[in-house]
Amino acid sequence: MKSAPVLAILSLLPAGSFASWAGNINYLSPSMHHPSLGISIRRVAKRNVPGTEYTPQQLNFTHGVASGDPHASSVILWTRAAPMMHSVNDDGAVTGLSPMFWHGPEVTSTAPVCVEWKVAKDKAMKETVCNGKAYTSSDIDFTVKVEAKHLKPFTNYYYQFNICNSNIKSPIGRTKTAPGENDHLARARFAVYSCAFYAYGYFNAYGQSARKDSVDYVLHLGDYIYEYARYGYTGEGPDIDRIPQPEHELFTLYDYRERFATHRTDEDLLLSHRMFPWIATWDDHEVANNAWRDGHFKMNNTENSFIEDDPVTVGQRKMNAVRAYFEWMPIRQVDMDDNLRIWRSTAFGDLVDLVMLDTRHYDRSITTLWYNDDYISKISGEPNRSQMGPRQESWFFRQLSESHKRGATWRLVGSQTVFSYLNLTDPSEPDEPNFRLDAWQGYTASRNRTLHHLYSNNIPNNIVLAGDSHASWVSDLVWLNSTDPDPRPEDHPDYDPRTGRGSIGVEFASTSVASPGIGGWDPKREETQAKSDLFVKTNPSLQWTDQHHRGYMELDISHEKVKTTYFGIPSVLSRNRKEIQMAQFVVYKDENKVHRPAGGYNTKSGSAKKYPKV
Repeated sequence: MKSAPVLAILSLLPAGSFASWAGNINYLSPSMHHPSLGISIRRVAKRNVPGTEYTPQQLNFTHGVASGDPHASSVILWTRAAPMMHSVNDDGAVTGLSPMFWHGPEVTSTAPVCVEWKVAKDKAMKETVCNGKAYTSSDIDFTVKVEAKHLKPFTNYYYQFNICNSNIKSPIGRTKTAPGENDHLARARFAVYSCAFYAYGYFNAYGQSARKDSVDYVLHLGDYIYEYARYGYTGEGPDIDRIPQPEHELFTLYDYRERFATHRTDEDLLLSHRMFPWIATWDDHEVANNAWRDGHFKMNNTENSFIEDDPVTVGQRKMNAVRAYFEWMPIRQVDMDDNLRIWRSTAFGDLVDLVMLDTRHYDRSITTLWYNDDYISKISGEPNRSQMGPRQESWFFRQLSESHKRGATWRLVGSQTVFSYLNLTDPSEPDEPNFRLDAWQGYTASRNRTLHHLYSNNIPNNIVLAGDSHASWVSDLVWLNSTDPDPRPEDHPDYDPRTGRGSIGVEFASTSVASPGIGGWDPKREETQAKSDLFVKTNPSLQWTDQHHRGYMELDISHEKVKTTYFGIPSVLSRNRKEIQMAQFVVYKDENKVHRPAGGYNTKSGSAKKYPKV
């Protein structure tokens, strides 16, 4: 349902303008309860006078197509229909026409772009099931986002855009709706990605699931872009022709738009978006490193910080980043009752409920900023510290309880950061930065309240998915006995690492698409293997880790089990199709632990616990 402010604006427009302007969701605010963050449809529509439109020959679909946030009867479709050329009329040396990919404030034209779209049952686009028209403009970076409705549940569809009154067409995309909440679903398959640093390598991992056509949906756990300047954290960018634009750190809306556009030139990312519907959430770098409610690594909401650190306030920078994210990602408006909410849930029939969290920007307490590690370590267990904020936490617990009550077999939780307790102390590197404090480990009260809710309400079959750490981890989901800094309640079961008894679920944490892990952009195998061996040895609930590879994971979910396969990308310094199957794990229904095979875990990389099945 549209909010009252949106309906009021639309009522002032001519009848014929309603579908074409309001049909583009990107003119709306990311938050239904904050219409001021949107673009005035009335103001933009008034500029649409005859003769001002671009001609079709001036336009093209510059960044592919995408779909996302599938529901049982609808899905979001996305593209960008932008001017390829613009007239240059100045006193400089450049004359005539020149390429235009500029996302900045110097708008060369306010002319609208008219786009038609359709959805079909077949790839030839002959059996049309729905279609429509939408306008876009420089106000929203020429992006187009529409909702295709009246579709059938759990069904593949094809879609395409074209410039109005022309034969200029976008690539054909494929998408899939979700099953109905009460439908019986035998199987669902997900690819899980996070952390794609453009300057550190090619996004080969995105293309692998698409080329294999091995999943139904893509889950992205954040760090889709990074905000760093070229010389702030560049990796191999100059040597492999991967220099992100703009070259300075991101602050303005135009900065964030241009960085998204840079990422959308990667061929494997374009392929994944074209092949699968995405369900995405953000991590910290979509705004800034180690972001929290009132600041981030470099800046906080103080006058001194505003003067010395950034050219914008924390709030303005966050709004700029969120506006660009909303424009460029195939994501819906969430029915928001809070500011900048992205946390949401999706039911996949009676098989699985997916809960996507925001453990970064929404309402989390101050995190580690590297110089305050000792302080954060001291307060990490305080009960008033929160990873999610009280409103999101209450909603999260309701989702878990309602999912169990309605009879969904599995609960899948998308968390940006690693949930499990990890002891990563390395005696040989005492000064190594402690990323654990930026994860749930820096908010032990939040983590323990979550575990307490699961244990106390006997909610089984919980799978936590995490990204952020640039490494692969598999852990039983437990409240540890002696190694956890907070004491375990007496009424919760002991955990036996040998058998997994006492676990309430499993965490699968995925490595990065291209962002560096231990050892930087060129890790040495002996170093990463030594780290993997150490971490498995010193962490009772950790069953396997690989500290070496970039990559991704795929989940194959049935009512009987969840099978998770980890894939590693040997090199991201060139575009290639090479991958290895690093490891595979199974969680059986109602066992609430990683299954211990009699012959040991099926791993080809990293380090795994070694004990026989009991």
